[in-house]
Amino acid sequence: MTLRSAALSFLALFCTALIHAQTTAPDRLAARIETCEAILREFQEDPQLAIPSEVLRQARAIVVVNQVKGGLILGLQYGYGVVLARRPDGSWSIPVFIRAGEASLGLQLGGQRTETIYILMNDDTVRLLFANRLNIGVDASAIAGPRSYEAEKVNRDILDTPVLVYGRNHGLFAGATVKAGWIARDDDTNFTYYATPYTLPELLYGNFVPPPPGVRPLMDLVSAITR
Repeated sequence: MTLRSAALSFLALFCTALIHAQTTAPDRLAARIETCEAILREFQEDPQLAIPSEVLRQARAIVVVNQVKGGLILGLQYGYGVVLARRPDGSWSIPVFIRAGEASLGLQLGGQRTETIYILMNDDTVRLLFANRLNIGVDASAIAGPRSYEAEKVNRDILDTPVLVYGRNHGLFAGATVKAGWIARDDDTNFTYYATPYTLPELLYGNFVPPPPGVRPLMDLVSAITR
C-alpha cells in the first residue's frame, strides 16, 4: 500500500469516527457519560495519573474530554466531554455536555485517542464557557497539573492558575505551559439528553433539571474525590 493510499484510508476512517462521535442518539449520549466517568475513575486509581486531593478540593469545575486525533497535513482533533461545576453551596452540578477540538498544521500521519481532564480553578474561568468557546491557554492561562505523587509541588501559584491540565500519555509535568485546544458548549446535545430547553449556564448553576439515574455514578465520583 502506498503512502498516499494509506493516508486516504486513514482519513476516511477518521472522518467516519468523527461522524460516529457526533451521533446524538440517547443511548450514545448515555455511553458518553459512562466513558467520562471511566476516564476520571481510571486517572484517580492510577498513581502515575491521579490528581492531588488539594487541587480537587479547590476545583471550581472539572472537565473530562475524550478525543480522537488524526491527520495528514492538517491535523484534526475532535471529541466530546462533560463539565461539572461546583455551585456556591458546595454541591456539584449535573454533567453538562461539551464539544472539544484542536487543529495543527504540519506533516503528520496517524491517529490517537486522547483523554484529558481540565481542572478549572476559579468561577470566572468557568463562566468563559457561557460565551460558547474557551480556548485553553489563550482565553485562560493553563499549565500541566501536578500528580498526586508530586504533592509537594502543589503551591499557591499552581492553585491560582486558571486551568490545570491532565492528559494521558502527554508527557505533561508541573509548571509546563500548555495550549490544549478548545472546549465549547453543546446545547443541542444537552437538549436531547436532558429533554430541557435550558442551556449550559442554567444547567451548571441552576436546579431546574433533576439528575437522571445515568449521571449519578459520575456525580457521586466527583463528590467523593473533591471532599
